Parts: sequence; structure tokens; C-alpha cells
Amino acid sequence: MEKQIICSLTDNFESFSHKTEEGIEFWLARDLQQLLGYTKWDNFKNVLFKARTACETSGQSIIDHFADIGKMVQIGSGATKEIDDIMLTRYACYLIAQNGDSGKKEIAFAQTYFAVQTRKAELIEQKLLEYERVHAREKLKHTEKELSAVIYEQTGTDRNFGLIRSKGDTALFGRTTQQMKDRWGIAQKKPLADHMPTLLLKAKDFATEITIYNAKENNMRTEYEISHEHITNNKAVRDTLVSRGIKPENLSPEEDVKKVERKLISDEKKIVKKSGFSKK
Repeated sequence: MEKQIICSLTDNFESFSHKTEEGIEFWLARDLQQLLGYTKWDNFKNVLFKARTACETSGQSIIDHFADIGKMVQIGSGATKEIDDIMLTRYACYLIAQNGDSGKKEIAFAQTYFAVQTRKAELIEQKLLEYERVHAREKLKHTEKELSAVIYEQTGTDRNFGLIRSKGDTALFGRTTQQMKDRWGIAQKKPLADHMPTLLLKAKDFATEITIYNAKENNMRTEYEISHEHITNNKAVRDTLVSRGIKPENLSPEEDVKKVERKLISDEKKIVKKSGFSKK
């Protein structure tokens, strides 16, 4: 494929984008027609028809991605006339490329371009989800350390903190910590939380935060009081999840969060190395 076509399409496609007053990004079909190598509007309309059909088949609303408009153009001697045009979303542009004549170099490139852009978006989304889960796990660690400190300060010992935490697990899952490890296939010495999905990490953290607050606010001085409080809060969080159709024990385990964190750190180092900068 000619380098000139690749550079032209990459630069031009993004530069031809517009934004509505609400900040919604769009392209005009007449512009895209030229970028994709179609000299006749009637020929391009056939591609548009196929793209609309594909949009409908995928369960998307056509009007959300293909909005018919009219625009004024110069026809010489200062005269103007209105012609049909269409406001297209990025998804609509993707569908048009997929339904165009792949024999055209411009279409062949556009198909590859959108495939790469889609893959990039998927990878970025996955990365963000991984960062969110790592952060949620780290947050839970800090919250549980704070609860341990509160228990020690108010009862004089935190030797049974692990037992209190385990009781919280039982209240949240309706099963003991070990039963959940067996259910998820986790080694006995591995923390259950390292394999929890983000939703459960945040749910468990929320319940623990409430326990800390009430233990301090009500000046709880015995392990029993704090343990009962923690069970109550985890049960309340469980009831909320179940009321929304989510049973914690039925969710699937996630990859060990420590492995995910190591992978993110490794990827970050590769990016830094590739950029030519070093982290201090």
C-alpha cells in the first residue's frame, strides 16, 4: 500500500472530524466519500445503505449513528444549493469501511485502521479495569490495617483480627473463607481478596469502612462488639447486592491481583524504556 495513501487517510480522517455543541464527535458523509476514494455520490450511497443495514443488524439505532442533514454548497457565480449529507459517528465510519469496496486501497487501509483503533480502545479499556482492580485491592488492604489498629486501640489486642475478618467474609458470601477458596480453587495460604473481582473488593472495603466508623463513634471496647458490627455491615452489603441480582458467592474469581500488578508495572517500564525516558 502506498505510503502517501496511509499518511493521507490517517491525518485527514481525524482532521475532518467535527463536534456538535454538546461535544459529540462526528464526520460528514460527503467528506468521507472523498477520503475513501469514491468519486460518485450515488456509488457511495450504496455503501451507506449496507452500513445502515449492518448497524440495524447489530442492534444499534440507525438514527444515533447516521443522521440525515442538508447543507448549502457553492455552485458558481455566488449561487448556492442544498445537498443531502449525513452526520456519521466513528462507529458509522467503521461500518462504512467494512462494507466498502476492499479492492480500493483507501478502503483496504480504512478497514485495517479501524481494526487497529478498535483493538487499541479495547486494550486501553482493559488496562483501566486492571488498574482499578489493583487500586481497589490496595485500598482494602489499607482499610483492613486501619480496622486492625482501631481494634487494638479500643480493646487492647488485635490477635483475633483474622477471625473478625473471616466472619465478615462469611456474612458477605454466605460461606466461610475456606469454603470460598475451595469454590474458587484458591490455595489455602493465598488471600481470598487477591482473587475477588473489583465489585466485591469495593463492597468489602465499604463494609469495613462502616465498621471502623461505628467502632469509633460508639466507642466499642470489646472484640465481640466490633465483630458483631463487622458481621452486620457485611450482611447489609450482601443484602444490597442480592437485591440487585448479584450473589457474591456466584461471581467468578479473577486472576491473582499480584500477577496483574506485576504485569502493569512491567508494561509501564517497557513504555518508559521505549519513550527514551527514565523514571526517577
